[in-house]
Amino acid sequence: MIWNKLFEQSGSGAAEALVIAEAGVNHNGDLNLALRLIEAAHAAGADAVKFQTFRAAEVATAGAPKARYQLVVTDMAESQLAMLQKLELDLANHRELKACCDRLGIEFLSTPYSLRDIELLEDLGVSAFKVASGQIVEPDFLSAVARTGKPILLSTGMATLAEVDAAVRTLRAAGNDRLVLLQCTTNYPSRLEDANLRAIPTMAAAFGTVMGYSDHTCSDTACLVAVGLGARVFEKHLTLDKTMPGPDHAASATPDELLRLISAIREASQALGSGRKEPCPAEAENARNMRRSLVAVRRIRAGEVFTADMLACKRPATGIPPMLAGELLGRVAVCDIEADTQLDWSMCGGRS
Repeated sequence: MIWNKLFEQSGSGAAEALVIAEAGVNHNGDLNLALRLIEAAHAAGADAVKFQTFRAAEVATAGAPKARYQLVVTDMAESQLAMLQKLELDLANHRELKACCDRLGIEFLSTPYSLRDIELLEDLGVSAFKVASGQIVEPDFLSAVARTGKPILLSTGMATLAEVDAAVRTLRAAGNDRLVLLQCTTNYPSRLEDANLRAIPTMAAAFGTVMGYSDHTCSDTACLVAVGLGARVFEKHLTLDKTMPGPDHAASATPDELLRLISAIREASQALGSGRKEPCPAEAENARNMRRSLVAVRRIRAGEVFTADMLACKRPATGIPPMLAGELLGRVAVCDIEADTQLDWSMCGGRS
């Protein structure tokens, strides 16, 4: 299971990144479109594809206003409740989506918004739970998710460090410590200058969890920087067409963009290495020819005492290392040594 691998490698800088394609509500309530999003996520190389599980009436009141970004990309006269009602997926839909993921070999995830949603996803046999940023301040909901015993990916958008701390304590108190905290900016799209990626090492130090990044920017830059700051899990919205009606399409990646991003994330993760400062195998091999040894700068006759002006450093590194020059000085040459000859200890006698 991908989660076991993730937590087993949590202390390794060379660990592989895990990428989640956030299909979210970009299916627009159309099962066929949702299935195509799964296929696109799989083709792009994502490890998982995530949807949202909710009943609109349990998420928003009839009078709940839309977020500012939603007003820009959806009908301004339409209520948030009406918008969400068009984006619901029923149990039968969930089963088909899960079955499609199982056939393709990509992990199925979904974000629940109520206790009933948690039960629905448990019955489907999901392997992990994603908790949206809005629910980070709902301790009863967090405890219910934690009691499933499944890994939890918790987005931290809109939250202070104190609120993240309270949420982490709640999850751990409920017996679940398999946590991934996702740095997130809850705005769609969000500006690069609002990404606050330095919060990733801050939270890693504070909570000792696996870290990730849920990206809502319009470029690859933030994700690649997040790799270098220790993020191991990445989430990116996916759409088949940015111009489709709906709240999240405009801030989502197309299949081609997701493919490029995933490739870049994996390359960046490989480039991190182990964190140990040591030569890689190719360097160890090259050191023989790139480093230097002590050589005679002039002809040295047998019986002469080695002095610094007799010595130079030249490639390859198959003779006496330059750092041992002090050990050579003051010794007597036991044979004639021609100029430009690499020195070795067989040419040296005792000190005069």
